[in-house]
Amino acid sequence: MQLSSASRRVIVVGAGHAGLEAAFAAARVGVPVTVVTGTRATIGQTPCNPSVGGVAKGHLVHEIHALGGFMGRAADACAIHGRVLNLSKGPAVHATRLQVDKLRYGQYAQASLLGHPGITTIEGLVEAVCIDDGGRVRAVRLADGSELEAAAVVITTGTFLGGVLHTGASQTPGGRVGEAPATALSQQLRSLGFRLVRLKTGTPPRLAPQGIDWAALEPQGSDDPFPRFCAADEPDAPARLPEVHCHITYTNEAVHELIRAHLHESPMYSGQIEGIGPRYCPSLEDKVVRFADKSRHQIFLEPEGLDADALIYPNGISTSLPAAVQAAFVRAIPGLEHARVVRPGYAVEYDAVDARALTHELASKDHQGVYFAGQINGTSGYEEAGIQGLLAGANAALWLRERAPLRIARDQGYAGVLVDDLVTQGCDEPYRMFTSRAEYRLLLREDNADARLSDLAHAHGLLEDHRHEQVMRRLEQVEQALAELAKPGAKSGTQASGSQLPAWIVAKARARQTYAGYLDRQRREVARLRGEGGNIQLPLDIDYFALDGLTREAAERLAQVRPTDTHQAARIPGITPAALSCVWAHARILNRRASARGAAQQ
Repeated sequence: MQLSSASRRVIVVGAGHAGLEAAFAAARVGVPVTVVTGTRATIGQTPCNPSVGGVAKGHLVHEIHALGGFMGRAADACAIHGRVLNLSKGPAVHATRLQVDKLRYGQYAQASLLGHPGITTIEGLVEAVCIDDGGRVRAVRLADGSELEAAAVVITTGTFLGGVLHTGASQTPGGRVGEAPATALSQQLRSLGFRLVRLKTGTPPRLAPQGIDWAALEPQGSDDPFPRFCAADEPDAPARLPEVHCHITYTNEAVHELIRAHLHESPMYSGQIEGIGPRYCPSLEDKVVRFADKSRHQIFLEPEGLDADALIYPNGISTSLPAAVQAAFVRAIPGLEHARVVRPGYAVEYDAVDARALTHELASKDHQGVYFAGQINGTSGYEEAGIQGLLAGANAALWLRERAPLRIARDQGYAGVLVDDLVTQGCDEPYRMFTSRAEYRLLLREDNADARLSDLAHAHGLLEDHRHEQVMRRLEQVEQALAELAKPGAKSGTQASGSQLPAWIVAKARARQTYAGYLDRQRREVARLRGEGGNIQLPLDIDYFALDGLTREAAERLAQVRPTDTHQAARIPGITPAALSCVWAHARILNRRASARGAAQQ
């Protein structure tokens, strides 16, 4: 593929969590990158909750880090509170969650992006993706009419695609407070044939720290040792910031009565909002209606930073009620009787692309060189966005360099589960990762993300030699610890080669030991599914309506997804065993014909 020097680059549209990972990943693969963002000042913002990680989300951040990504290191550098969730359960569902200093996280991201020698960042608003007559991307067009030539484009517009902010009856175009939406790009993507769905997310009011009765609230400190995403043996792991406490309070019947009395003013209940919100992260209005039997709901008061005037994020009371109603119900919450609302909460309604139009590389099936990542694909959360950005950016660069794409299977990582779910099933509500979505979750623990993904990252140019060698040494220590633990009477103070191994290495070994029998069973299941004839590649241009034995409904579902293999076809909702047998039979015929043609040409 011969490209001019000006067009060899990857353009990344947006500089949020997906855009950052996309830019850094493409640069690591070795292609020039240009990032287009509305303003440099908002690079890497954490516009909603000031935290990284959580249940299953922490697994994604560990995977981002194992793949050489940015988010885990940034979170470690800016963390001010940290806990490991689900410690009362097995290691497979232990989940790291770090609360970060919002201002410093943005500054860290800006410095990292703007200081990167392989990345150029410009301010501008992308209005169109320009496709040539051959169906391949050639440039993006900005609002000022200028064009930036490119061979691949990664679109990471977050909630800005046709974004509208709602607080009570007030509607303001925007992707975030004070930032204009990408309305023209939304319309242009429709003209290119992409199906868009309308989704909704929201955020709670922000409170001034002064006026809160901290003494009346339940404090929550960090875990000891303080959790990290970087491994303890990484010599370049970032230094720690000071810690803060979070505090816990609860809603009550007085709060619930206020909300019920004003439900008609909520844009979600008045019909003003058409987009579908996240089922597993409901607004306070939703909680009061859907869980009417609950007399209270927990609220975590999370400082957004270390500075004395840093705002407080009341996690658990996302709302789009009118500002006056928000101020009233906040003051009805214990400990917040004299609290001041600095910025009201709001809902964001935005367009998302139906991800069934994408391949497992997060590339458009119809327009070469166009990739999508983040909330534009229907997901919610920084972590889901970040891993998509890394995969899309890496694959865009790998495609330009005519190298094999980066694909992560469902048994290799939560990243594989996320992408496969999106491109196979799409979503009619914001997609959030949960451990229950992964059928091989005993294999996919936080503690073994490096073991699962480092070789893959190194092979695709995403992980430097020295970091890969470091992981290999770490895994050797884990093997040593396993051998010691297998000895009769072994205790946690494991000895190996005459020296005591670190407790965190022993913990990794114990996790493997705990799940050994289950893991063997899951590996056999994976091997069976991947066995000869177990999975067959499917061409994207199959005419499913022409296949004998398929019902029209099955043909429509298959044609909409256009699965790349029979395993993906099997996971399409509504596809019966009979329909799948028909697809398998046709795929085998196509493969035999292809083999025969290859033999005849030799």
